[in-house]
Amino acid sequence: MAVTDQAIEKIKEMIVSGALPPGARLPNEAGLADQLGLSRSSLREAVRALTAMRILVPKQGDGTYVSGLEPHLLLEAMAFAADVSHGRTAGQLLQVRRLLEPQATALAAGLLTDEHLRTLRAVLDRSATDIGIEEFIELDIEFHRTIADAVGNPVLSTLLGILSTHTQRLRIVRGTHNASAREQAHREHEAIWRALVNRDAVLAASASTVHVAAVEDWLAAGTDSLALGTIA
Repeated sequence: MAVTDQAIEKIKEMIVSGALPPGARLPNEAGLADQLGLSRSSLREAVRALTAMRILVPKQGDGTYVSGLEPHLLLEAMAFAADVSHGRTAGQLLQVRRLLEPQATALAAGLLTDEHLRTLRAVLDRSATDIGIEEFIELDIEFHRTIADAVGNPVLSTLLGILSTHTQRLRIVRGTHNASAREQAHREHEAIWRALVNRDAVLAASASTVHVAAVEDWLAAGTDSLALGTIA
C-alpha cells in the first residue's frame, strides 16, 4: 500500500473510531503527523484526497474539519467516475439505475403532491416543443429529479441524480444519432406521468423500467462505440 494510502486509512480509522467525530477540527499538521507516524508531506496528500471525497472540509484560516459525513454528500464523490464512464462501465451504471429508479418511481406514486405533478406536466409540455437536444436532456433530468426528490430520501436522490445526470452523454449521443429516440423518450415520460397521476405504483414502476431499459438496450447493441469515441 502506498504511503499516502496508508495515511488516508489512518485518518479514516480515527474518524470511524470516534477519535475525530463529525465536525471535529483536525489537530495541527505537525502534531497529527507525529501521532500517526507519518511525514508531513504524506499527511498533506491524504488530507487533499479526503477533502476531494468530502470527508474533510478546509476552512480558510481556521484549519481542516471532519465534514458532517452525510451519506448523500459523500456519494457525490462518485460523480466523476460516472461522468467519464463509457462502454461496459456505462452499461453497468445504467443497470444499477434500472434496479433503483423503478422502485423510487413506485414510491413516488403515493407521495407526489399536486405541485409536483404540475411541475412534471410543465416539463413534459416544454420537452414536446421545438428545442435542442441539450435542453431536452436537461428537462429529462429535471423530470426524473422531481420524481426522486418526492420520495424524501436525499441518499436516493443523490445516487439517482448521479446515475441519471452522468449518463447524459449517452442520451445526447442517442438523441443525435437516432431521430426517433427523442420521441420515444417523450412517450415513455408521458406513460410514467399518467401512472403517477393515477397513483398507480405498479404501473409507474413498469413504465420507468421500460424507459431506462430502452437506453440500456441501445447501449448493449453497441451503437455507441464509435460515437462515444468521438466525444469522450
